[in-house]
Amino acid sequence: MVKAVRGGASRVLVLHGEAGVGKTALLDHLAAVVSPGRVVRAAGVESEMELPYAGVHQLCGPLLDRLDRLPAPQREALGTTFGINAGPPPERFLVGLAVLSLLSAVAAERPLVCLVDDLEWLDRESAQVLAFVARRLEVESVGLVLAARSVPPSLAGLPSLPVGALAEEEARALLDEALAGPIDTRVRDEIVAEAHGNPLALLELPRGIGPTDLAGGFGLPAALTGGIESQFQRRVDQLPAPTRRLLLLMAADPSGDADLVARAARRWDVDRSSSGPAADAGLVDDGGRFRHPLARSAVYLAAPADERRSAHAALAAATDARTDPDRRAWHRAEATATEDEDVAVELERSAGRAQARGGPAAAAAFLRRAAALSPAPAKRGVRALAAARAEVRAGGFEAARDLLATAASAPLTEQQQAQADLTRAELAFVTDRGHDAAPLLLQAARRLEQVDGTLSRATYLEALSAAIFAGRFAAPSADVRSVAHAARGAPPASAPSAADLLLSGTVLAYDEGYAAGLPVLRSALAGVRSLDGDVDLLWMAITSTLRVWDDDGWDALSDRYVRLARETGALGHLPLALTARAYLHLFSGHLAAAAALTDELTAITEATGTSVAPYGALGLAAFRGDADAGPTLVEATKADVARRGEGVGLTFAEWAYALLHNSLGNYGEALAAAERATAYPQDPGSLIWAAPELVESAVRTGRPEAAGPVFALLSDMRNACGTDWALGIQSRSQALLTDGDGAEPLYRSALAHLGRTRMRVDLARAHLLYGEWLRRRRRRTDARAELRTAYDLFTGIGAAAFAARAGRELSAAGGNTHPRAPARDHNLTTQEAQIARMASEGLSNPEIATRLFISARTVQYHLRKVFTKLGITSRTQLPRVLPTR
Repeated sequence: MVKAVRGGASRVLVLHGEAGVGKTALLDHLAAVVSPGRVVRAAGVESEMELPYAGVHQLCGPLLDRLDRLPAPQREALGTTFGINAGPPPERFLVGLAVLSLLSAVAAERPLVCLVDDLEWLDRESAQVLAFVARRLEVESVGLVLAARSVPPSLAGLPSLPVGALAEEEARALLDEALAGPIDTRVRDEIVAEAHGNPLALLELPRGIGPTDLAGGFGLPAALTGGIESQFQRRVDQLPAPTRRLLLLMAADPSGDADLVARAARRWDVDRSSSGPAADAGLVDDGGRFRHPLARSAVYLAAPADERRSAHAALAAATDARTDPDRRAWHRAEATATEDEDVAVELERSAGRAQARGGPAAAAAFLRRAAALSPAPAKRGVRALAAARAEVRAGGFEAARDLLATAASAPLTEQQQAQADLTRAELAFVTDRGHDAAPLLLQAARRLEQVDGTLSRATYLEALSAAIFAGRFAAPSADVRSVAHAARGAPPASAPSAADLLLSGTVLAYDEGYAAGLPVLRSALAGVRSLDGDVDLLWMAITSTLRVWDDDGWDALSDRYVRLARETGALGHLPLALTARAYLHLFSGHLAAAAALTDELTAITEATGTSVAPYGALGLAAFRGDADAGPTLVEATKADVARRGEGVGLTFAEWAYALLHNSLGNYGEALAAAERATAYPQDPGSLIWAAPELVESAVRTGRPEAAGPVFALLSDMRNACGTDWALGIQSRSQALLTDGDGAEPLYRSALAHLGRTRMRVDLARAHLLYGEWLRRRRRRTDARAELRTAYDLFTGIGAAAFAARAGRELSAAGGNTHPRAPARDHNLTTQEAQIARMASEGLSNPEIATRLFISARTVQYHLRKVFTKLGITSRTQLPRVLPTR
């Protein structure tokens, strides 16, 4: 591993084995042989598990002199976690990207090896960051070695090395080296058998055996019963009381701050010189540190509960409330045996600081303890509710459910009850993706009507969003129409904001009809476009641009959504933002740009371990006409969204299947899928993409009557909104349904309107359908002109199946296709193709690194390989040589 890192590669290794087996010894050995590289170390500590990013602080603290080399968002995120600067809580994976970039920047000067021990005791945020970094290291000259008792799920699949027990012969040899004198053969056998090949046990068990036992006294030596922990505890029990107290102070605060322990010892009337017997007993080393985590654990567990509380009280009193308030608050809490409002208030303040540093897990821990120490039931409930909300953000879903149950037993106000409903709804949405979220949000919105009108309206809008996601899987009382009707009861705003108008327009569209909501929705979208923030509002706003057939609004808002999600590191929003932007590119005929965003989405889901339906890949396969990948992706999407209760995904999947088969000319398959896609009439706005597929496939299969209701919907929308996109699609669909010469002016109208939009695929399809109509009317010359235009458009776009269909029609009309020579990709790997596409769009190496969650050095490494494979020398040549597909 060291050789590879010195050579410029990056390596990750997970050491795993039971306590005492030698993992720390191997890390020490590795640190000694890294030279001339640099080594940084961190170790998990039980008492710091609730302090956010404590492990990251240990690992990266010595490297902060390189912080200025990071891109601004990453620099600010890491600076916030370290308390260097103030700011909103950063997303955990933006912090992860910042740590990756920081390690890469340091390793650019000389190889860097990071050693992390006792991974199971790291705080949750640091463990997530390290798992993120471990999966993204490639060619940065960084080695990351993580030691744990077992491989955690977050590191599954990474290179690992089990550290096993010693063989019996090796165990005997080690035991003989550790003994200072002779030993009876029977006793040696007993020790070797009891140690089970564990080196620490072989070294420690003989310490508790007296000379008589070593010489072969009768009976089993007491030190051999109960294992290593019991052996450590027996040694602790034999120490003088002052020594035990000093060790207890060290065990209760393992920060390594000798001055803090000394101050606490003075307050507890303990002499620091009393540590000698502990060293003689082999519990601490020459530097006064515990020789092994098990020794620390034995000291702490051996002490009576009242002594542990006294130790924490002494440490709290010795901790500076100004420079380390959170450690002081935690010690005060551990020192408290009964309910104490003052301590609970201090824990609340610590939770606020943890939240500001981006540590929701730590905030939840502080608040959970604050709730337990709250004398007043009302305050206990409020703090438990706040802890539940923090646990949801931290991913502690089971803990959140328990805390919500605690809050429910307290006398909450109406507004607090509504907040509890909101938290339950959020929990339901992130775990089940829509089954229960809309009803819970609806319940919360109703509760809030009398106590907080602004929050009530915002919650109704969230409920509508959840109902749209749930689609056909929504509960009957919480489908989109039911939620819209209920939202009529939301308190009116005295000065409606863009969000208020978005709610009102959506409610009117569902409750009174499409035309009724259109003017208000347009005012809302104009308001949203005039803002330059509020990432939470953008998904619903983009959904509304589609419902009002506003392709310019879709372009502007999806661009902003992606930009804001990237800049703020809002990984909860980024998958939705990238999907919305990718589909804009698909309909606009920029399939390469859509592919780049889909690649980025894949990188994010891999980095974060989240599960997202493959909407981007699904759309790409449909527009490209990929008969191999398309059906597989459709089935995968349907299974995924059904499992998660995401009914809108079924509409997406069936629409994509219909589009794919219309492009291939399999109109029967297309019609069946389009009918399934349009089979949820409660949300007509979700059918705007499926409706044209239904019309085309119905006409081509000789069943135009099957398209009647959907075409009526298109006509209503066209008459109400009048945008070029809506007019073009409605005219094209009406032309298909029209017999005789009356179809021609409709085709020409469709071409005129669609030609004024950015919807190049819809325009190309209008040319294709018009050309097919002309050829069947035996107007071969006119047909060739339209079909040539369609063929060239589809070929340039990369819509292979539509291009093939246009080519067949063109040949039948007497024209030649003159296919372009396909561009060669020279066997680019998936990641090389991702990076090449992004570089061809003008993105810098740091920008590509940020999008793909890798380091800038990795981007540069892959670009050099791309240039070699493609036979070019600069990124400006990439657009010319990259395949359009």
